[in-house]
Amino acid sequence: MRRPWISVIVVMIGLTGSSLAMSQTPDPNSIRQPKPTPALNLGKMNYQVYCASCHGKTTEGTDKGPTFLHRVYHPGHHSDQAFYSAPIKGARAHHWQFGDMKPVEGITEDKLNSIVPYIRAVQKENGLF
Repeated sequence: MRRPWISVIVVMIGLTGSSLAMSQTPDPNSIRQPKPTPALNLGKMNYQVYCASCHGKTTEGTDKGPTFLHRVYHPGHHSDQAFYSAPIKGARAHHWQFGDMKPVEGITEDKLNSIVPYIRAVQKENGLF
């Protein structure tokens, strides 16, 4: 006789374990940067101005915001559109314990057009996808 509730318990235990992993931030010195190009350099500069204070100088995260190198930021889970929407509109906390993300002062879609490809390039360079 199958007990489907056992599967639910196993999944819940797995989710609890993954939430512990979510709180860990990678060592900033271990994060590989993508090969520089003019476009990625612009994205990195804009990232430093608008994102790094919360998400870390190299996307490692801080005590104010999560790392972008966690699997929840894989393009299959958080699309590029999420990276455009959150800084402009803000975002409710749903994966992390940092609280809601407020809109980022001074950010524009034009600046995000360089930031989002930079974040994706860092993610790819570090094996997220």
